[in-house]
Amino acid sequence: MNAVEFNVELSSGGWLHIPDEAAAQLPKDGLFKVIIMPALAADDSEWRSASYRQFLRDDAPEDAIYDSLA
Repeated sequence: MNAVEFNVELSSGGWLHIPDEAAAQLPKDGLFKVIIMPALAADDSEWRSASYRQFLRDDAPEDAIYDSLA
C-alpha cells in the first residue's frame, strides 16, 4: 500500500480539497480508503516528546544507540 499524506482544512460545507501535488501521486481510477485524522494541537506534540524523553531516561547504557532514532 502506498499512502499519500497531506494536510488540509475541512471547509464549512464539509468538503476536503486534495492538493495538486497529492492528487498527482494518486492512481487515476479505482477504490480508495480515506482516513481522516484531526491534527494534534501543538501542546500535544510537546507533551509526547517530553514523555518519550522521560521514558528513555532509565535506559541501560547499551541502549543509547536507539536515542538517535527519536
